[in-house]
Order: sequence, then C-alpha cells, then structure tokens
Amino acid sequence: MNRFNLFLAAATLATAVAAPAVAQQTRLPAEAPANAQRVVMLCSNDDATRSAFRREHGGAPVFVTADEALQARATGQSWSAPRCMSAREHARLVQTLNAYAAVR
Repeated sequence: MNRFNLFLAAATLATAVAAPAVAQQTRLPAEAPANAQRVVMLCSNDDATRSAFRREHGGAPVFVTADEALQARATGQSWSAPRCMSAREHARLVQTLNAYAAVR
C-alpha cells in the first residue's frame, strides 16, 4: 500500500511539473492523433511500480532521460501513454527547464 501511495504521489508531482510544459503547446503536429500527449511521470523501477503502471496504462513503462524529454518537446513528439523518468533524470529536467525559464 505504501508503494502504491508513493507511486501516486510521484505521479501527481510529475504531472504538476509537466503540466506547464504541456500547456505551452499551441498545437500538436498534424501527424499526431487528437488524443496524443507528452506526459512524463516520476517512476521507480520496481515490480510494484511496473505492475501499477501496466494496470493503469495497459503496457510496461518506458523510461526516458531528461535529454529525450527535452528533444520530444522541441520536435513536438507525442505519445499515447505517459513515459517514466527516474528521480535523478527528473531533477535534471527540472533544473534544465528552470535554467531556460531564467534566461527568457
């Protein structure tokens, strides 16, 4: 039960961080389906997390790095199920996004 609550808390945090980036999109690329998204969740790589992710999203979690998430943002790439990110990569992503925001 604690792992599941931790997973939900991490997912909520990741969604809160990812929401501004998703909201800044003005449009999806023409080839992307209407229900496409670019959500990255903070996930552990243990059995309980993989099981919960599979139950919620219908497949095994796909982990991305901060660089891959930024590249997806820059190219307008989207996916139908959320991607996962480790805590370390998430910290790198937040740090990079904060650096971009400070420059603007």
